[in-house]
Amino acid sequence: MSGEMTAIVMGVHVLDVLVRPVETIPDGQGGVLVEQIHVGPAGSAGGTAVILSKLGATVHSAGAIGTDPAGEMLVTLLERHGVDTSLLVRRESVQTSASVLPIRPNGERPAFHVIGANATYGPDDAPWDEIAAAGYLHLGGPEFMGGESAARILTHAREHGAVTSADILAPGDAGLLEWIAPALPHLDFLLPNAEQVLSFTGALHVVDGCRALVERGVGCVAATCGSDGVLIVDAASADAVPAFEVEVVDTTGCGDAFSAGFLRGLALGRSRPEAGLLGCAAAALVAQGLGTDHGEFDLAAADAFAAATPAARSALSTIDR
Repeated sequence: MSGEMTAIVMGVHVLDVLVRPVETIPDGQGGVLVEQIHVGPAGSAGGTAVILSKLGATVHSAGAIGTDPAGEMLVTLLERHGVDTSLLVRRESVQTSASVLPIRPNGERPAFHVIGANATYGPDDAPWDEIAAAGYLHLGGPEFMGGESAARILTHAREHGAVTSADILAPGDAGLLEWIAPALPHLDFLLPNAEQVLSFTGALHVVDGCRALVERGVGCVAATCGSDGVLIVDAASADAVPAFEVEVVDTTGCGDAFSAGFLRGLALGRSRPEAGLLGCAAAALVAQGLGTDHGEFDLAAADAFAAATPAARSALSTIDR
């Protein structure tokens, strides 16, 4: 395979403001000095778009933002990373989605979030011709438009030969799974985290939850499991890929980075476990700094990192295979 990849990354685009380290919020009007404040592009579509572009894909962001300064900044930051923003639609009546993330010393990230324009995007906004021409369509946060609407867009992409994938932003529960259920049979890949898998399905083990999602029609589930790596499950197999040992600064965007690396690996013709390894490498590179866009790396650097960095000890091989 040539390795060329043209992707439309559609859905949730967010402007993140991150502060570290934050142990407590000051009382009253108190203040505290911190080491770093960072503004960056994020969201299950926006963050994935940035990392895909770093890894050498041609990437088009599709979604809704406001006409406010936050939207202008988000566009500027996406374009700085080589992402085409011409498919983003502007809303005058609602603000650009944004988050404030106080990052704890251990890398955890509670959030203050405004949904904003992300809630307004749907099939009437979809760039149908561009979807037909793309090789990959990734939906970041399909729950915002609902399963029926997502299914329409995914069906169109598949009819024109695109590989389809999705990453869910909201916490998992059975009701949310039913909300997006119409889209599941139209997904080649679903990229949730382990907590979502267990909450969606009620399973006791991640591998069983992944298999339940495959039974609902998904072609393959790649479930991220934090420091344990990722489980990649389809109807015939289950593979565990370990994460890498790194000093974690911030976990913001690690799931989006995994999604990007995994999809880029598939486009390069790599096996699913090899693609999972690239996804884990991208996530580890992002985790070492602040924000989804942390790190000046490309595909060659990510591969070199994966080859040189020890894998973390993982419980997946004994629990979930």
